[in-house]
Amino acid sequence: MPLVAELFAQFADIQLLAGRDIKRQHLMDADVLLVRSVTRVDRALLEGTKIKFVGSATIGTDHIDLDYLRQEAVQFAHAPGCNAEAVVQYDLSVICRLMPEWQSKTVGIIGCGNVGGRLYSKLCELNVDCLVYDPFLSPTAIVDLAELDRVLGCDIICLHTPLTRSGPFPTYHLLDASRLAAIGPDALIINAGRGEVVDNRALLELFQNGAEFKVALDVWENEPGIDTDLMGFVSLATPHIAGYSLEGKVNGTEMVFGAFKQWSGLTANKASETVYKAPLLLQPTSVNQAILECYDVADDHQRMLSAMAEAGSDQARVAQAFDQLRKDYPVRREFSYYGIERTTEENLAQYHSLGFAIV
Repeated sequence: MPLVAELFAQFADIQLLAGRDIKRQHLMDADVLLVRSVTRVDRALLEGTKIKFVGSATIGTDHIDLDYLRQEAVQFAHAPGCNAEAVVQYDLSVICRLMPEWQSKTVGIIGCGNVGGRLYSKLCELNVDCLVYDPFLSPTAIVDLAELDRVLGCDIICLHTPLTRSGPFPTYHLLDASRLAAIGPDALIINAGRGEVVDNRALLELFQNGAEFKVALDVWENEPGIDTDLMGFVSLATPHIAGYSLEGKVNGTEMVFGAFKQWSGLTANKASETVYKAPLLLQPTSVNQAILECYDVADDHQRMLSAMAEAGSDQARVAQAFDQLRKDYPVRREFSYYGIERTTEENLAQYHSLGFAIV
């Protein structure tokens, strides 16, 4: 979580710990707990502590026991949409790598919230045909709403749902064995939402039986102890870093900090000290080249393959390698950090729609 010290230290003493290392004994004298998605926050962690505010610099909340926090009158804040742009850019990088003719394809989006909605808007601006499955939206909100079976027939399928196990439309194993088997051999599936939305065991069995569609997984069942057999079949494998842009991380911290200030009634003495340099100039010959020059997901894939090869078949080492990849993730900037020269490029409208600075 960047800027934690810069923002919160003016109000409190800060203790920094790795997310999976946080235990109840660390919290006995703490008033505030700040986490990301790897820390499970529930009764087992908080009971007997003085914690009165929990902030998660994440979009999702499935690692938080919200019922317990409400029961104990613990204030909770998270950061919906903080890294939505980064996840959209992850999708675009995957698409450029695995289906370079994507602008003439049909894209299916499952879940049209902060991330899926942003992806849908960008693709529509680029005149890409889209279908959306989101049973919580009305046709007046999204004109391209369709049933799930139709969306699964698209050329590219992007998963951006939260993880839910109850209610009228649970997403746990939404793509189960039968739905995965119905996907065409030329399709591309991208899961940058929640790992358990796709039945990983069923997916592995389909690959072992000759399935030909392409899959990019950023999220996995049983993280960090992922199935390395499945990893060997997917076209692009990454360690839950789709939203790991510098801008996305900073947005998350700042959103939680804003909620903390409102809850505490304290006034900050200084604003965020985030430094954004002048845009770096690109001179691409195509939209695909511009996207991949800014962020090429293949680099993350290669890092993951190398780390997992070194870990071998030992699940403890696999889990450690997965977490280490996230911890050591290189600085990644969003498209807005890069500029396209106004006088030299003919696709300026497309670059602008994607978020590049036009200079």
